[in-house]
Amino acid sequence: MQGLDGATITLADGTTAGVTLHTFDGTIPQLRRSLDRSLDAFFDLLPGADDEDLDRFAD
Repeated sequence: MQGLDGATITLADGTTAGVTLHTFDGTIPQLRRSLDRSLDAFFDLLPGADDEDLDRFAD
């Protein structure tokens, strides 16, 4: 990939929002670890995740 400028999406109500993009590079085990860390971070920040959800589904 050479470059990307300002990724945005248009929501159902017509407003736009920025999109965070991640790139992963490495061997398959390294990619799996990177993806796992990224998903963990996403769910840590997800609104509405209560303590019961985190206890039940977190590693």
